[in-house]
Amino acid sequence: MYIRKVKVRTKNPQGYTPCAAQLVAMLGCWASSGDKRSMGVCADAAAALHACMRTHPPRVKAHKPAINFHLSRLRNLINK
Repeated sequence: MYIRKVKVRTKNPQGYTPCAAQLVAMLGCWASSGDKRSMGVCADAAAALHACMRTHPPRVKAHKPAINFHLSRLRNLINK
């Protein structure tokens, strides 16, 4: 049995967007007002986004399995 190259494709993780609703609200406010520089009209949307970003815990990276490393070690044993 000969295995030339063994790799496992990982799944693509879903997007991490904890404050997406607040960001969309602020961008929508900017689009409707047409003025991105003055924060008078969109101050409440910007404050909600800042509060969300301040209070939301940071993303914790999940442990990646080392399956490709172990498969490469097994490949050396199988090829002999």
